[in-house]
Amino acid sequence: MSDQLPPCPECSQEFTYEQGALLVCPMCGHEWSASEAAEAAAEAVVKDSVGNVLEDGDTVTIVKTVKVKGGGGGVIKIGTKVRNIRLISDGVGDHDIDAKVPDFGQMQLKSTVVKKVL
Repeated sequence: MSDQLPPCPECSQEFTYEQGALLVCPMCGHEWSASEAAEAAAEAVVKDSVGNVLEDGDTVTIVKTVKVKGGGGGVIKIGTKVRNIRLISDGVGDHDIDAKVPDFGQMQLKSTVVKKVL
């Protein structure tokens, strides 16, 4: 294991320590195995609708008409280009992209409705 232990997956504190085969957070008391931490890191990869790996700053296009709830409502049309996306892990539901969509402003999107512009 590396010298740097991963932060707690429950409370995100960085005071993790090893106790036998487990990693322990003294702040919230959460215990987990090192293999769970490695799996969580592997799951952090976000892919678009066709399997391309997304990264912060990428440009994507919308591949499915998206109905916008709240505010004034409306529809984001297929082919809308969204620049400079930011990946998030704490989005609403399964939304994992934070972006500024033209004509709609700042909002969260699902990676399943976008395709990376290569």
